[in-house]
Amino acid sequence: MMNQTKLLVATHNPGKAREYAHLLAGLPLAVTWLDAVGVTEAVEETGATFTENALLKARHYAATTGLLTWADDSGLEVDALGGRPGVYSARYGGPGLSDRQRYEALLRELVDVPKAERSARFRCVVALAWPDGRAWTAEGIVEGHILTAPRGDNGFGYDPVFFLADYEASMAELPAQIKNQISHRALASQNAQSVLADLLAQESQHEKADQ
Repeated sequence: MMNQTKLLVATHNPGKAREYAHLLAGLPLAVTWLDAVGVTEAVEETGATFTENALLKARHYAATTGLLTWADDSGLEVDALGGRPGVYSARYGGPGLSDRQRYEALLRELVDVPKAERSARFRCVVALAWPDGRAWTAEGIVEGHILTAPRGDNGFGYDPVFFLADYEASMAELPAQIKNQISHRALASQNAQSVLADLLAQESQHEKADQ
């Protein structure tokens, strides 16, 4: 039986850890999460980009726990706003707002922007880090544009105001099984899974060579 490498998913959300465990089921991994290994601290996300924030988290928790670590960061980039809210997507509009209040604040800021200039994208970066500091990243991007009013009841965050032309629907109107295949998180995860498979294969070869 192949030895399993323990992979720490840098989240305090057990549901998110289960989702990743399902995604990575084909790899020789034992997936765990922060609370399960006794880590309660949060890393301050001081990076200027999603990549910087994902790497900050992955490297910090890998060094702290001694485990191979998977971390991600994601958000919405609106071209008419110069790429905002970007890394501040979860904090856009001020502290303590609901998802609805955040996307309503976004719609107000874009109220005079015509449809042709409302292009936007969801971006997600996954970082993988070993305890010795080695790290890799993978990215997923979904292009769309911002609606003038919310549509749909599925999803969360900015999904109700993010329109995908290929599906003629907002992200919040898509069935979960479709969203989970085409979302920025899904694409980044698929790309990171390929990177992780290569890394595990390389580690296995090194271990055999050392025996």
